[in-house]
Amino acid sequence: MLDLGRMGWHEAFLLQQRMVEERKRGEGCDQLLLVEHPHVVTMGRNASEKQVLASREILRRSGIQFFETDRGGGATYHGPGQIVGYPILDLGDWKRDVRLYFQALEQFLIDALATFGIAARRNPEKGHQGVWVGNAKIAAIGVHISRWITSHGFALNVENDLSYFQYIVPCGLSKPVCSLRSLGCAAPLEEVKAALEASFADTFGYSGQESEGRRPKTEARIQEPGPALRARL
Repeated sequence: MLDLGRMGWHEAFLLQQRMVEERKRGEGCDQLLLVEHPHVVTMGRNASEKQVLASREILRRSGIQFFETDRGGGATYHGPGQIVGYPILDLGDWKRDVRLYFQALEQFLIDALATFGIAARRNPEKGHQGVWVGNAKIAAIGVHISRWITSHGFALNVENDLSYFQYIVPCGLSKPVCSLRSLGCAAPLEEVKAALEASFADTFGYSGQESEGRRPKTEARIQEPGPALRARL
């Protein structure tokens, strides 16, 4: 795991691109990047302008940046107190299956949240990807895959200000969002990051290896079926 701390969205995107190109050349190693972003709204490939409820000028005045991106999914928000994860993985070293990869991301988040007594789940409704607690979404997932190298990933609400979601229709769904804090969990960010790293290593088969320079030893563990993901390969 590489903890980037607080970093701008575009800077982190350029870092992902460099790492993806390295993996395409057979260089570098699989890596999980964790980062907090300043306030930003991003639009995935499946997003529509209707999912952003404020003009660019209002977003700017509110201190919120705006970017269009190549990941799957709709509009989402990132901000301080939210943990954003970018797995840079070569699925050719794991299993060339986009659907299973998406399910594995959901599973490792569900398992990490269980560490804190939070009963998270998948939502079986069509178009309701991500991780949910009850009827509220706690983690969004949107990925990009090129020549089986992954980028983008997930955003887990920990202690971020949920009022910022008022500027968008998260992933095109008129559903509430929640966070660890709103659910009464006071675990600090560093503790949540440690739980994410451990669960990621377990789910993707990196257990017992160093957190950097890892290559998978086993196939990802999937406990239940999840929704198919449309990704550009």
